[in-house]
Amino acid sequence: MKPMPDIEAVIEDFWRSRQVGVYFPPEWLGKLTIDDGYRVQIGLLARLVGQGSRHVGWKVGLTSEAMQQQFRVHEPVFGYLLGEGEYPSGVSFPFSSLIRPGIESEICVTMATDLVGPGVDEVAVRRAIASVRPSIELAETRGPFTEHLPVAIAENVQQKAVVLGPETRPLPPDLDLARVGVAVSINGESVATATGVAVLGDPLRSVAWMANKLVEYGLRLHAGQIVMTGSLTRQFAVRQGDRVVAAFDPLGVVEATFV
Repeated sequence: MKPMPDIEAVIEDFWRSRQVGVYFPPEWLGKLTIDDGYRVQIGLLARLVGQGSRHVGWKVGLTSEAMQQQFRVHEPVFGYLLGEGEYPSGVSFPFSSLIRPGIESEICVTMATDLVGPGVDEVAVRRAIASVRPSIELAETRGPFTEHLPVAIAENVQQKAVVLGPETRPLPPDLDLARVGVAVSINGESVATATGVAVLGDPLRSVAWMANKLVEYGLRLHAGQIVMTGSLTRQFAVRQGDRVVAAFDPLGVVEATFV
């Protein structure tokens, strides 16, 4: 059994390391558990908020079989979203500012009410959702994600930005998120199609998982927060000059370019 680290000391080390662009501090590789990783992540979030960042929601990652196979893991993970990483559809990202970027196509929901576990199910989630949007997550590969998942969780599971498409409000009662389809293209070439069923069988289940996981750390989903429910397809690397379009049926289109 690994000795329990001093989490506050680990948070301090991660905080200092990221100030100089090191996201996977080598001294902690192989020394943290998944639970340690989450506690460090939440501690770093608290520091960011304390310095003025706005916590706008959460992301659920590795929810599809394609993503779990790609990264060789067998359960979802979560990370936080900040206001400075929120962009409208059509945004252009300076490619030179990114670290090995990739994109994921996701269904994003906004919470109408607080949602706190344990015991949250899809019925409770649906009642708690205010709206839904098509979205793209911009991820960065800042270190050996698969080999060192606890450290990847601590450094916020590749999260860089989210690109949000048109909002559907309120959530239509007859809209089955599991049947929402997406067609992803890069530079006009189709690279993937999928439906919401790829996200744990139903994106509502992803939000339920998030609520039930957060309570383990004394947290909850709050009204007004957004939740990125997980990628319907695998992650695609992008290059300078790429234009990414994700067309969600019936939610609409979201796009981003890399210049």
